[in-house]
Amino acid sequence: MKTRIVLSTVMLFSLLGAKAQETVETKIFPTNQIIAPHRIEVTFQKTVHILFPSEVRYVDLGSFDIIADKAAGAENVVRIKAAVKGFEGETNFSVITADGCFYSFNVVYKDEPAQLSIEMEDWLRDNPEGGIAGDRMFVKLKELGGETPLVVNRIMYTLYKKNKRDIRHIGCKKYGIQTLLKGIYINNDLLYLHTSVRNRSDISFDIDYVRFKIIDKKVAKRTAMQENFIEPVRTYNRLTTVDGKATVRNVFVLPKLTLPDDKLLVVEIYEKGGARHQSFRIENTDLVAAKPVSELHLK
Repeated sequence: MKTRIVLSTVMLFSLLGAKAQETVETKIFPTNQIIAPHRIEVTFQKTVHILFPSEVRYVDLGSFDIIADKAAGAENVVRIKAAVKGFEGETNFSVITADGCFYSFNVVYKDEPAQLSIEMEDWLRDNPEGGIAGDRMFVKLKELGGETPLVVNRIMYTLYKKNKRDIRHIGCKKYGIQTLLKGIYINNDLLYLHTSVRNRSDISFDIDYVRFKIIDKKVAKRTAMQENFIEPVRTYNRLTTVDGKATVRNVFVLPKLTLPDDKLLVVEIYEKGGARHQSFRIENTDLVAAKPVSELHLK
């Protein structure tokens, strides 16, 4: 009797297991949802360096067979090598960059890697309107709010290419340098500032840094000026030098902001090792008059 009960119980569980297996479905991801990995060869005695178009924010390794980190003093370079000499099989690592791109790599051991220095293609900046951009998914980054890096890059790229001058009253002209604010644009929670720097002299203008700060319009005597600095979340065509008799343009992206009537937004451009510093002021009336990107019919 006990034997029959045991056999019946075994048969019941077997039937239930078979039934459960019949109802389980395995879904296959479509090809356009799969990020194809790049193949990297590493070795124990040498280091492979990978140059990315943007700052590296995240690196994750698939196993302890490899070691990788950002190169000291370089935010967009990852160095990788084998931690175990002659490891077998294949492992992987992933990288996320500040422009929202996700990179996947498969890694194998090779005594003599075919490439030791690799430069990843900067297709997002060079041609954000291209077909490959529309086929990619992007990591959403906190500083861009609800916007994707692709949309931000497309807006910067198109503003730069169109090169319109919608503002004619804001700028600075001294020391043979002319700086202009050509336009202010708004899209979702981001402001786009299109600027130009023209060097009328024969001496190159080396840019040390560009600074954005909110200051008081008027400061009483013996009262310290309060300054609030704002960091751009993106910059298109970041430059360090304006050659003699040359003109360069930039597009800076700032978090959305408005100002009280007693405040100003000041943009400062400092010359490296020189004194030809430039600055211009933006009032709240200029910010609230920013043109919506949707009205510009950008594509």
